[in-house]
Amino acid sequence: MTANNKMDSTGNQKKKKKKRVIDKAKVAENKRKAKAKKQRVKRQLKEEKARIKAEKKKGRVLEESVKMEESVTLNEQGDVERTITVEETYTIEQKPEEPKEIRDRKRKKLLAIIGTAAAVLVVAGTGSFFGIRHYLTIQANESAAIEAMVHTEAVGLAEYSLTQRRKDHVRENAGKETSKALVDAAKFLIDGVHSRPPEIELTAENSADFITIESCKINTETGKVDVTMSAEGLAISDDGYYYLFEEKMYDTALRSDEYIIEEQKDVDLTFSVNLNYNSASSRLCSKFVVAVKKDGEFLPISKPRFITNPEAIARYSPSFGNTTSKKGLLVDPEKLSGSELDDLGVRHAAYNIPLSRILGNTSNAYYPTVYYSYNGRSYAFNGQIIAEYDYIFSTLTNKGITTTAIILNDIHPGYMQLIHPKARSGGRAPYYAFNATDEDGTEYIAAIATFLAERYSGSGHGKVMNWVIGNEINARSEWNYIEYMDTASYVEEYAKAFRIFYNSILSVNGNARVYISLDQQWGKSLYSSNGYSSKEILDEFNRNITAGGNIDWGVAQHPYNYPLTSAKAWSTSGRAGSYVLNSETTPVITIKNIHVLTDYLQKPEYLTESGEVRHVILSEMGYTSSSGQDLQAASFVYAYKVIESNQYIDSMLFSRQTDASSEVAQGLALGINTLGGGRKSIYNAFKYVDTPESATYTDFALRVIGISSWGEVISKH
Repeated sequence: MTANNKMDSTGNQKKKKKKRVIDKAKVAENKRKAKAKKQRVKRQLKEEKARIKAEKKKGRVLEESVKMEESVTLNEQGDVERTITVEETYTIEQKPEEPKEIRDRKRKKLLAIIGTAAAVLVVAGTGSFFGIRHYLTIQANESAAIEAMVHTEAVGLAEYSLTQRRKDHVRENAGKETSKALVDAAKFLIDGVHSRPPEIELTAENSADFITIESCKINTETGKVDVTMSAEGLAISDDGYYYLFEEKMYDTALRSDEYIIEEQKDVDLTFSVNLNYNSASSRLCSKFVVAVKKDGEFLPISKPRFITNPEAIARYSPSFGNTTSKKGLLVDPEKLSGSELDDLGVRHAAYNIPLSRILGNTSNAYYPTVYYSYNGRSYAFNGQIIAEYDYIFSTLTNKGITTTAIILNDIHPGYMQLIHPKARSGGRAPYYAFNATDEDGTEYIAAIATFLAERYSGSGHGKVMNWVIGNEINARSEWNYIEYMDTASYVEEYAKAFRIFYNSILSVNGNARVYISLDQQWGKSLYSSNGYSSKEILDEFNRNITAGGNIDWGVAQHPYNYPLTSAKAWSTSGRAGSYVLNSETTPVITIKNIHVLTDYLQKPEYLTESGEVRHVILSEMGYTSSSGQDLQAASFVYAYKVIESNQYIDSMLFSRQTDASSEVAQGLALGINTLGGGRKSIYNAFKYVDTPESATYTDFALRVIGISSWGEVISKH
């Protein structure tokens, strides 16, 4: 092995590079050959131009004046640097169109000559003019012929080649590429000036909603939150940026100067930020605001907007279940293990979840505490009570029943963070307004909602598809206690909690539905002390949710008779005659005029983002048997015929499977069964109303109601 050779990693000899020595004689010879080749190409070009010029005289005149100046220098690395100035004038007269075959032949020949000329180019420069960069790249294959040339000796030849080729290109394309490029550039510049968005001064009148956040959605491909905005112009501010801020549910202003992201101003922009799901910095229930820096401070110039498609990250998407029948029941947990629900053909069921029951530790060793971590915090759920709900919901699911859970915020000294600060002062209601006014309340609500959705999304503990948030929200002092306030403020407090429940539940179960609960007091408050009508609550709730980002909320309505103790669902005698009307101004909505609600929800401003009418369930309704079991049974049949004929009602949940002693004392024996377990007349009517044997067991109601056919009922709905 010689000293000049070494072994590579495979054991083969590898030659060491020798230092290159420039052979000046060889350089001179190469220069002579290149010069000779240049002369040949020059002659060929001259001959071809003469021929083309002669042909042009037959039908076309091209007058041109081309002035080209170029300075060529070498930088320290030996590369050629150039400065080029071109002036041109041209006049074109149209030439008769030559046959395509002749034009193609000429084009091929000219391209061949140009390709030969390109071969003598020996130095690749850094600039480009009329496609020179493209031509220079062709010379990569010729690089071996010029490696030996010293840069200073090559300048002369390079100067000629570049200059001559540019002149030739200009002459050949005069009036074509140049004029088009100049016109296009000028047009682009003028259009840009004309289309530049106007700059607008911010004022007290326009700053609050200068920008509209069009959408705020989780991107299913990136997993990020895309906040898309638009504006009529560019807000005048301290700099050229728009800033995206995050606010928590309970914030009423920018929390600090810490924005998430900035983007250069435009009339249409999309900010993309991380969702940070299930972490201390989660943005699932946050709202987003666009701001500018004005006089050294950040100024919000958009209304807040929430994420509206939490289902984009859902881990579960269970089927909704059997919807061929609308027949449902508020079930008696003591009868779950029996066959009565199967015998009755129940397809929908409702069950209450008072929050204080499921929260906290358990001392029962057989049912250990269920610990749950969410957004970086740990929460405890009573293992024994959770096991009870596991049994209820899994039993209903296994029976093919679509389940509705009603979340109720009862008060407990250990969980006061769930109670709104303005509801802690007292009240005699069994349930209270949710607290979404601070971090502890909002985080607790989100954790509870996510835990329940995870546990009951078909993951082994049963499946809940409908979630009703609160009970009869319009009845403030009776069922959703909080200090009295104006309608907008009252709804704002409920809507904040509702949206937390909605986003948390849908982020787990993408097919779940979430409902606001309203009673039959449609046009006016009849029972509540300083309460609200369900219509005004519905109107304000829709306005509030739409303003913050529309979501697919539904309505869970309670169309009880008026008065409650009335046994006849079809009757408008007495006070009902002036309270139950067939118009949207009706004071009360019962099953007799339930179409008022579904008609109202068909208004354009109430539709979902996809243009659909919102889901409606009658989550609580019933008729007393205190005035006679046949009247109760006939009222049920009448109600079911109305519901069955209304395409916008998904289900009815009859209250209840068994009488409740507290209700019986008020004259409301609403159960299908008596307190002693006996079956009432309504039992068979309920069982067969949606079956082929319906007429046998329900037509008795025609006589009781005083009509000849069910068509008289159905035609009105």
